Amino acid sequence: MKQGTRLQLKLGQKLKLAPQLRQAIALLQLNRIELRQHIREMLDTNPLLERADEPGADGDQTDSEADVDLDYEDDYGFDDLPEGFSVARDTPNYDEFISDRADESLQQHLLWQVNLSGFNETDEAIARAIIYALDEDGYLGDDISTLRGSLAPEYLVGEDEVLAVLERIQHFEPVGVASRSINECLLVQLRAMPAATPSLGLACHIVEHHFTALGRQDIDALCRHTGVDADGIRAAIEVIRRTNPHPCSRFSSDNENYIVPDVYVHPAEDGWRVTLNPDSDPGLRLNDIYVKLARQSRGEDKKYLNDRLQEARWLISGLEMRNQTLLAVTRAIVERQHPFFREGESGMRPLLQREVAEKIGVHESTVSRATTQKFAHTPRGTFELKHFFSVGIDTRDGHQVAATAVKASLRRLISEEPAGKPLSDQALADRMAEQGILLARRTVAKYREQLGIPGSAQRRRAARLQTA
Repeated sequence: MKQGTRLQLKLGQKLKLAPQLRQAIALLQLNRIELRQHIREMLDTNPLLERADEPGADGDQTDSEADVDLDYEDDYGFDDLPEGFSVARDTPNYDEFISDRADESLQQHLLWQVNLSGFNETDEAIARAIIYALDEDGYLGDDISTLRGSLAPEYLVGEDEVLAVLERIQHFEPVGVASRSINECLLVQLRAMPAATPSLGLACHIVEHHFTALGRQDIDALCRHTGVDADGIRAAIEVIRRTNPHPCSRFSSDNENYIVPDVYVHPAEDGWRVTLNPDSDPGLRLNDIYVKLARQSRGEDKKYLNDRLQEARWLISGLEMRNQTLLAVTRAIVERQHPFFREGESGMRPLLQREVAEKIGVHESTVSRATTQKFAHTPRGTFELKHFFSVGIDTRDGHQVAATAVKASLRRLISEEPAGKPLSDQALADRMAEQGILLARRTVAKYREQLGIPGSAQRRRAARLQTA
């Protein structure tokens, strides 16, 4: 018996963002280079926009170092639910991509591939979140829960969905990008090789399960662990040598390493002062001639000019909100981390993006966008704003210290260890416990590796070579 067609009433909610909020979100996540390029494109395509310092422009420029009144009482704000990283873009021009390929950044290279990958809206938002979270070497430092938190609340995705998108990105060109560790990077490249590659299975097994012994080039240990003779191990190692632990190295250059700060943190009589880089204010204004023309026009001309007028106003408003948010986030960070500017890394305090978001009244994803690839120049150097976030480590007296401060203590202990008698990871954990900081041995090993410090056996061999 065939079932007839039925009508069903389904009640639900779906977020629709105001176009000006979409614009503000897109501007916030751009770094300085991308923002400069976007403003240049808008000036070239929108006749109602002009720079205030152009001949004939009589508008007053905004004082970028003046204290900004952090007022979010507009008809939209960042505490509204944003739509994540999935901002609509035109289809890329392939010929332009080929000609400009030598100068493009890693992010541009990956985003171009995202546009061609057929992702649905949710997966594209996840992909963009992953790409914007990559470090300068193309590795993914954020864990899966952090990535989920950086997405807008509209995208309530599970861990499996994020991992599925991550796996696809890891097979973008260059293969191995967005890996979370060196062994994962090598493993992704190995699994992308033809299945008929000799010794490929053994090579994957060694990288996945015996990476430490591989790093030491300990053939005997690998033979014991795998049950394979030395010739077989050497054949597998030759396969592993075809991989590249730094597949994104070609995207780095001296020019890209030149950092221009977005904000400045400098001492004042009553504490610390935060100011914007003067270049953060492009000094945009409306062109009076075209504004008058828009009022006098009719038909299609009037519609075109009114659309450009609205676009220009949204851009000016979005840039102002971007600067307000950068100042608000940085001030909240400085208020919490002011001991860092006096004492260095040992003075870092635990701080989460959620705490900053609650303090200034915005969503956590807004803080994530405002601190990604945004830099602060301080008396202790220039740091990405994300540097000032750190998880807390429990102490014996029930308090917490920042993981960054703990790493600084580990570095100091290792630098002070007796020559030729390096401390093992367990000995380091015991020393930290004497200071009231409770760390497991594997946590000490993880922090030591993040600091780029070799294990005790390698430090001992290095000391022997120095004294030989």
